[in-house]
Amino acid sequence: MGKAIETKKVVVQTIADKFEASASVVVVDYRGLNVAQLTELRKQLREAGVEFKVYKNSMTRRATEMHGLEAINEHFTGPNAIAFSNEDVVAPARIINDFAKANEALEIKAGVIEGAVASADQMKALAELPSRDGLLSMLLSVLQAPVRNFAAITKAVADQKEEQGA
Repeated sequence: MGKAIETKKVVVQTIADKFEASASVVVVDYRGLNVAQLTELRKQLREAGVEFKVYKNSMTRRATEMHGLEAINEHFTGPNAIAFSNEDVVAPARIINDFAKANEALEIKAGVIEGAVASADQMKALAELPSRDGLLSMLLSVLQAPVRNFAAITKAVADQKEEQGA
């Protein structure tokens, strides 16, 4: 009996460490997905560096209580899977949200964004944000606009003077 309790304590500590280290966490209900669909989702998440695990709800509740995330515990009912991302905050939410659009059986229940509990709607809103590369592209475009406009105006003035001189 003592060995089983020790094993459970190790699992709870492992889950707690993952919640602590993760930039974002997404809790999903995966009922209704077949093995092929679940395998495809795991593959997409793994390629993005996201860990996707299924833990017992009771152990996950204990782990969240260790970090003051009790607000998410109401979502740990029924079969759940948890996606942990240590680097990209948006990646797990985006991948799961896109996958859920194609597979209605997958449902985002809640999440944790940099230590704060987030609702399903907030996780979906996070998923709709552009990627880091997309945001950098938008920023670069905004920064280039004044230079591009100045060049266009200069060329127009030069063309106008050339026409007047001809």
